Amino acid sequence: MVSPKTRYLLFFQYFGTKYSGVQEVPPDRAVLGVQNHLEMAAEKLRHCTPSKFTISSRTDSGVHALCNAAHLDIERPDGKPPFAGNVLTDTLNYHLKPEPIRILGARCVPSTFHARFSARSRTYVYRVATGCSHYLELPVFERKRCWATYRGHLNPLAMQEAAAFLLGTHDFSTFRSPSTELPRRNPVKSLSRVEVRPALGFLSEHSKDSHLRFWEMEFTGPSFLYKQVRRMVGVLVAVGQGRLEPRRVQRLLEIRDLMAYPKNTIAPPDGLFLKDVEYCEADLEISETEAEWQPN
Repeated sequence: MVSPKTRYLLFFQYFGTKYSGVQEVPPDRAVLGVQNHLEMAAEKLRHCTPSKFTISSRTDSGVHALCNAAHLDIERPDGKPPFAGNVLTDTLNYHLKPEPIRILGARCVPSTFHARFSARSRTYVYRVATGCSHYLELPVFERKRCWATYRGHLNPLAMQEAAAFLLGTHDFSTFRSPSTELPRRNPVKSLSRVEVRPALGFLSEHSKDSHLRFWEMEFTGPSFLYKQVRRMVGVLVAVGQGRLEPRRVQRLLEIRDLMAYPKNTIAPPDGLFLKDVEYCEADLEISETEAEWQPN
């Protein structure tokens, strides 16, 4: 006897420097994706269905996640009841050691739920450090967690003025990556939040590097183009450094041509974090029929 298949929504985080990105790659690759490690951990649950995670939001090599999401189907043998969310969380975390990947939580969701297509919004935050002349001047705890720029401190007022042009719904063709896969993607995207703000460094109260300043740029929208966030950050930093006028951002949107994007401006992956993936609670509620098989 086999129990009915149960779909789980899992939230997880990771330090992305050592991975090829979040998506799985062939297992013979020297550098694996976060998904490879998630599925290897899930295989140790010894359930009947293949351990295939459907990831909500793509992140590339070097990009981190404070909170990404995925769904996973589990079918247990011998009529065993579905895992409780806390049991699944603890068990996966045990099998993920010593990888810098952590399951934050898991819950049963309807069989129709989809981690990618059911997401209502995604929030990314990008961290920048100024005031250093070389990457090695960063505190060791900040390396690979921010972009160290070398052109002096930023002008936040100019950046905020430029960021206002990104709000709303636009054709972001100029901010898309020149990848062969992208012509199929709709370049029209909506941003409900674009914020530029001063920030604190990691354990900054213990730091002796008083010349350093940290900044964060936060973006929220239903979805993003490939490398769109890093390209928006690069332009905003160029505005903050005085290399571009704030209204240049408006012009770049109007041009709608990726070849118009300023050369050597895209931000590196190190400072980018997927901060949150949000869902509507109604989409997470299971039916009475499915609930009969769920753990108490």
